Amino acid sequence: MTTFRLNATAGSLLGFLHERPMTGWDLVQTAQDRIGNYWSLTQSQVYRELTAMATAGLIEAGERGRRDRLPFTITDAGREAFQSWLMQEPSREHIRFPLLVTVLFGKHLPPERLHAFLASHKRKHAERLAKDETLKATIPREWQDANPYVMATVDFGITYERAALAWFDNLPAAIRGDAAFIEPIVQDEDFKDH
Repeated sequence: MTTFRLNATAGSLLGFLHERPMTGWDLVQTAQDRIGNYWSLTQSQVYRELTAMATAGLIEAGERGRRDRLPFTITDAGREAFQSWLMQEPSREHIRFPLLVTVLFGKHLPPERLHAFLASHKRKHAERLAKDETLKATIPREWQDANPYVMATVDFGITYERAALAWFDNLPAAIRGDAAFIEPIVQDEDFKDH
């Protein structure tokens, strides 16, 4: 008998299923809301992992609901696999920041093009910081105190976005240009992890 080896994506899905049964769509939305700023996860990955975990007996599909949605519930085997996965030391992080590669080769770009890329990405980081700070401000203090693990991830997002914005602000003027006032040329759907 082969043991199903959880990857971080599958592990996080089992973690979310500890809360309540969820459909694949619910899991995608939950993951995007809670870990989307620092963990890339696609809808196809979620459904692939759900299929594999159901086959391995870590989750069970429930009755189809509205719009043919299929809720999944974690099984005892899934709880055991989740606990085993969580007990392992996490692998080291991999920074994947495509803008850094563009900056690295920035001398080959027209300056106004690089400045526009920087302005667009800086704006997105500012938007994410505002979203995270608003989220934290709306969470009641009692809930924050009762959920320090969740709040630690929210604080990481805030700290990360502040650091990214400081990096933009500290770029040499020749690289940065007057980035704060340049209209972006990168559209929202283009600002995604690849």
